[in-house]
Amino acid sequence: MTHHSLTKKVRRPLLTPRLPGILPGILSALLAFLQENTVFCIALAAAGITSILVPPDAQYLSYFDFKTLTCLFCVLAVVCALRNIRFFTCLARGIVKRFSTLRSASIALIVITFIGSMLIANDMALLTFLPLGYLVLSETHKEQHMAFVFIMQNIAANLGGMLTPFGNPQNLYLYSFYNIPTAEFTAIMAPPFIAAVIMILLACLVLPREPLSLTYRDEIHLPVKRTAGYLVLFALSIVIVFRFIPYVVGLIVIPAVLFWADREALKKVDYPLLGTFCAFFVFAGNMSRIPAVRTLFEGLLEKNTMLISALSCQCISNVPSAILLSQFTDNYRELLWGVNIGGAGTLIASLASMITFREYVKHNPGKTGRYLGLFTLINLIFLVSLLLFCRFVCQ
Repeated sequence: MTHHSLTKKVRRPLLTPRLPGILPGILSALLAFLQENTVFCIALAAAGITSILVPPDAQYLSYFDFKTLTCLFCVLAVVCALRNIRFFTCLARGIVKRFSTLRSASIALIVITFIGSMLIANDMALLTFLPLGYLVLSETHKEQHMAFVFIMQNIAANLGGMLTPFGNPQNLYLYSFYNIPTAEFTAIMAPPFIAAVIMILLACLVLPREPLSLTYRDEIHLPVKRTAGYLVLFALSIVIVFRFIPYVVGLIVIPAVLFWADREALKKVDYPLLGTFCAFFVFAGNMSRIPAVRTLFEGLLEKNTMLISALSCQCISNVPSAILLSQFTDNYRELLWGVNIGGAGTLIASLASMITFREYVKHNPGKTGRYLGLFTLINLIFLVSLLLFCRFVCQ
């Protein structure tokens, strides 16, 4: 009995002081995760709720598009490796250095982001080129134009990615889900893509032609062998997306090479984005099995697929809209237009827009209201204009 009492007396001081310190740390880490991965958490909640209505069974396995998940993982992993050696920063610097005015340098930044989204996906393009935009504007003391340039980079990323199957995550999914021929995909998306290019370039004319002097504090020297190797892996990823090689090859080769060459790249892959896709696969699959929901969406989409999908993006973002609505329509032409153009509009219309918002607020605390007002105005102009263009010109 004495021994038992002693044991209790010794243990109490060891446990009691730790709890107050541990709990706040856990709570703050959980809160940070929720803030950084809001869409992923919402997707998990949506999947969980619908799983109550449609209990898990063998059909759940058919929900997942493993080719889309594999292609997305391969592209993200290789892009992370290229970012780690600062390949894209080096490439962008070389282009921007050639321009000497605020307007021309800003157009260069926006065009780089535009092209980048076609090759490395819209979110990766923003993560890569927004910091360069900040660097150019801050070192030349043109911070007052940062909101406009960031917003245009954001629009360029969302709309530039519409031309290629791997430019936007929803494109990769729809391209695989409907098994769309590559030539047909390009033909569908080329008209709104060209219209978006013209609109973006015209919008940039509001920037003044003030002279700039661009200097960089550090020099970047790319490792030749690693750069060449990563570019080969990137080419392999693209070939897999275009269905020339089975996706299983990429799932084996790319992680194996990066595990040896750059394990950090594998750690930096946007796994919450992959998790978001998985959760929304479950959510969309379950929704399609509820008769009342199927009847509702099939009726709405039959009236105007493009408009309904674009409006859906404003509420639940473009990736989940593509996954959900694809269960109820075969009109992939208008669905592609809707979920790509629908990336413009509200802040939550595209996952990539949240990246731009966080980056701007990080450098400009206290200016959130001005940014959101300008963001919404410009995005709505692009949204309405491109929807009208597709409605009256493309059809």
